[in-house]
Amino acid sequence: KKPVIFRATAQWFISMEEGDLRAKSLDAINHVVWTPSWGRNRIYGMIENRPDWCISRQRKWGVPITVFYCEKCGEALADGAIMEHVADMFEEQGSDIWFEHDAAFFLPEGTRCRACGHDHFTREHDILDVWFDSGVSWAAVLENRDYLHAPADLYLEGSDQHRGWFHSSLLASMGTRGIPPYHAVLTHGFVVDGAGRKMSKSVGNVIKPDEIIKKFGAEILRLWVAAQDYRDDIRLSQEILQRLSDAYRRIRNTARFMLGNLAGFDPERDSIELDKLMEIDRWALSRLEKLTARLRKAYDDYEFHLLYHAVHNFCIVDMSAFYLDVLKDRLYIYGPESFERRSGQTAMYLILDALTRLIAPVLSFTADEIWQCMPGRHEESVHLAEFPKEDPARVDEELEARYERLLAVREEIAKALEQARNAKLIGHSLDARVELEIPEGEWRELLLAYKAELPALCIVSQVELVPSVEDGLAAETVPGLKIRVAKALGTKCERCWNYSETVGENARYPDVCERCAGILENMKDL
Repeated sequence: KKPVIFRATAQWFISMEEGDLRAKSLDAINHVVWTPSWGRNRIYGMIENRPDWCISRQRKWGVPITVFYCEKCGEALADGAIMEHVADMFEEQGSDIWFEHDAAFFLPEGTRCRACGHDHFTREHDILDVWFDSGVSWAAVLENRDYLHAPADLYLEGSDQHRGWFHSSLLASMGTRGIPPYHAVLTHGFVVDGAGRKMSKSVGNVIKPDEIIKKFGAEILRLWVAAQDYRDDIRLSQEILQRLSDAYRRIRNTARFMLGNLAGFDPERDSIELDKLMEIDRWALSRLEKLTARLRKAYDDYEFHLLYHAVHNFCIVDMSAFYLDVLKDRLYIYGPESFERRSGQTAMYLILDALTRLIAPVLSFTADEIWQCMPGRHEESVHLAEFPKEDPARVDEELEARYERLLAVREEIAKALEQARNAKLIGHSLDARVELEIPEGEWRELLLAYKAELPALCIVSQVELVPSVEDGLAAETVPGLKIRVAKALGTKCERCWNYSETVGENARYPDVCERCAGILENMKDL
C-alpha cells in the first residue's frame, strides 16, 4: 500500500488567500454556535492551517468540472456564462452527457479561444472532489425550495466532519455567499459496544437498528439515542437496552395510572381553579412547571440526555414514589364528584397533558397513544398540538421548600417502617402508628402545622408528636428527630384500610371509619 512514485500533475485549486477566504471563514466560525463548544477550536485550527483546496480528482465518473481547453494553445476556457449553459443542459438531460459528447456539443456556436482565437476545444476530464459536492448541498437543497430557508438552522454529523462536510460547506458558502451555511453545528461521537470497543462484524459485536426494533420496539431505540451524552462515543449493548426498556416501562406505567384515574373526568366541566386546588396538588404543578422549563432548555441546548433523566426522575421520584402514591387515597376513597377527588384529577390532567407534549419528540408513538386516550383533547394528534409554554406563576418556591422538608421526614419515617416490617411488627404501612419526638424549632413548627396531613403523606394510619420517644430511631437528615413505630390504634376500616378508633361508631356503616361513613352517606343518593 506504500506509494512507488509521487507524480506532480496539474490540478484545480481554490485559493485560501484570494478574496480573503481564510480570514473571512475564520471570522465566520465565531458567529456559529458549536455544540459541543470544543468544535469551534477544532475547525478553527483546521481552517487556519490548511493549504489551498485541491478540488479536482482523476476518476472515471463524478460531477464534471465544466472547463474546456483550446486544442491549439491549451488555454483554459472557464467562462461563467458557458458554465450556466452547461448546467442548464445537465438539468434537462443529466450530468452523464458530459462523458457522452465532445466539447462542441456543449459550447455555443462561435466560441473561440480568448488567447489565440482558435475554435476547437477539448473538455476537462477531471471531476470535482466529492467533498465539494457535499459542501454545496445547502445551495442545492435550501436555496431551491420555497418552503426552506438558508442558512440552515443546524448541521448535524459525527465529529469527523469538522474535516469533511462542515469544513467544505463553510468554505463553499463563504466563497460564494459571504456567510456561513449554518447557524449552528452539532457533532456526536460514534457508536461502540458496551465495553467501549468499535463495532465490527469480525468481532461479532454489531447490533443492527432493525434487531433492536424487533426485540424492544422503536421507542426504546429512540429513547437510547436521547438518553446518551452524544458528545462522547455512545455505548450500545443488550444490557443497556434492557435497562432503558425498564425505565421506559416505568414512565409508561406512570402515564397509564394517571389515564386510568382520569376516566369520567371532563376538563371543561370538572376542573378546579388552580388557586383553589389542594396544597399537594399545587406542589405537583409547581414541580411540573420546573420540569417544563428544564425540558424546554434541554431541547433548545440539544442536551437530550438531560431531558431523559429529568422525565424519568419526575415520573419515578416526584410522581410514582410520592405524589401519585399519596393521591390514591383521595382517588379511591372520596366520592366521584368530591372536591378532594376533582382537585387531584385536575392536577393529574394538567400534568399528563403537559408531559405527553413534552415527551412527544422522543417517545413519539407512546405520546400519541396517550393522547388518543386523553379526556378533552382537541387536536387529532399530539404532534399537531402546541408545545408546552413556561408559566412561572405556577412555581411556588415556598411551598416546595416546605415539602422538601416534609419529604425528608417522610423518608426517615419510611426507614423506621422498614425496620418495623423486618421485625414483623407491621405488615403494610397502614398497620402503623408513628410517634415523633422533635425539639422546639422550625422543624417542630412545620410538623405541627401539617399534623393532620402527615398520616396521608406518610401512608400510615396515625402520626403523633410526643414529648419523648423511647428506643426510637434517630433520623439522619432531620435534626433531633426520633421515630418510634407501633401498632396502630383501633380497628381496620374495611373501605380505606386505615386503622381508626371510630370504626363501628356508625350503625349504618359499622365496618368503616368515621371518614368513610361520611363519604358513603354523601354518595348514597348518587
